[in-house]
Amino acid sequence: MALIRLNTRSAPVDTFGGGKILQVQYTQFTGTPDVAVGGATEVEFTQLSLDITPASTSSVIKLEAQVFGEFANRALNWNSGWYFRRSGTSLRAPAAGNRGCSIATSWISHEADSASTPEGVTYGYFDTPNTTSQITYRVAFFSNSSSTFNLNHTHSDLNSNNYERLVSFISATEISG
Repeated sequence: MALIRLNTRSAPVDTFGGGKILQVQYTQFTGTPDVAVGGATEVEFTQLSLDITPASTSSVIKLEAQVFGEFANRALNWNSGWYFRRSGTSLRAPAAGNRGCSIATSWISHEADSASTPEGVTYGYFDTPNTTSQITYRVAFFSNSSSTFNLNHTHSDLNSNNYERLVSFISATEISG
């Protein structure tokens, strides 16, 4: 018999009980652009964007993203974060003093290499937009440092088996509320 132990911390918790999937929208991107990121500016990845029109104001939108590539400056793996933007509104952890707030940070596949070893991030978020108007969701990134993110490829991108090409995506699943 399985034992379930409840977490008794006094932090806010969002819960949602079973609904039905109403629609799924996604963008799967295989291009290999270099995207300028950081510099204390929120960057939206227009390549990883989608539109969805909820059927009901009580719907929940489950967002998922997978982003692969390599930073030209290894330091952007630290003190930076990935999240979503909904029609210009950031969806991420609530503000907490001077802390960086996001949904996830990149994983690092090799600490000392910023030419041929990609980074990536996979993350999700449940949004309650309370609208039946069309919404645009995008992958977003923030860092105080500036660099380039080589989307779906390594920084050097040489024609060799040591320099990977990758696929990134964003998806939105509407669940009845």
